[in-house]
Amino acid sequence: MPPKSRTYQPGKVRAALAGQAAALRDTVDELCARPDAGELLARPTRLGEWTVRELIAHLAVQIDWVPAHLDDPLEGRPPLDLLGWVAAVGTVAPLLDEQARSKAATEFGGGPASVAEAFREATARLVRTVAGADTYDPGRRFEIRFGSMLLTDMLVTRLVETVVHADDLADAVGLGAFPHDRQALAAVTRLLADALADRAPGGAVELRVPPYAVVQAVAGPKHTRGTPPNVVETDPLTWIRLATGRTGWAAAVEAAAVSASGERSDLREYLPLLG
Repeated sequence: MPPKSRTYQPGKVRAALAGQAAALRDTVDELCARPDAGELLARPTRLGEWTVRELIAHLAVQIDWVPAHLDDPLEGRPPLDLLGWVAAVGTVAPLLDEQARSKAATEFGGGPASVAEAFREATARLVRTVAGADTYDPGRRFEIRFGSMLLTDMLVTRLVETVVHADDLADAVGLGAFPHDRQALAAVTRLLADALADRAPGGAVELRVPPYAVVQAVAGPKHTRGTPPNVVETDPLTWIRLATGRTGWAAAVEAAAVSASGERSDLREYLPLLG
């Protein structure tokens, strides 16, 4: 089982977030420059009733969250770590839906060119923020609804938002594989693997997500040497889709996107980890 206090190097987190945001900016620019951009923005996504326009608006909200609130006064909320954030974030889905729809109807309600420009502005604010000297303080905290987080941890949550929703965007518009920043993909894979170990503590199952993560989880007999009797192995994107409910366990196993061996290797009761 990984330590619950896994830490992320601030410099690598900032660089990964800047890279992932830039990839999203370039993708939105390309989509909005296409002759069929209006139709693309109106397409449905796999996120309930959200269209591509609303998904892009939601991404802008999440990308701009730290820049918009970096200087908010601290109110003394209780400490919150990354695993606590994963466990809690699904409870604010209605609020996030309202924010996305409002943003899509206002700043992102115009034509494709204005959508691209608004998204570029949001990503530019984030890149300036993560490049700023005030983000280097390892003890700086950032408060959200659930509690007070270290700023670096808060930036890791932005990696989750940008990686997960970049995959949603690619799916909606038929892009194929999104060009994720490698360090961003690694951080999100590790966090969601740790979240499984936190939700289902134990050592009966070994989850392998090469090349980024290996954790032990699920109560039961723990192996001490050799090949464990219960092994689940998959690739990073499939793991992220499973952990966030984009892919179902049975479908992933049937498609051979997941290899699961051993009587305890069925993880469906613990998924998704993040709504």
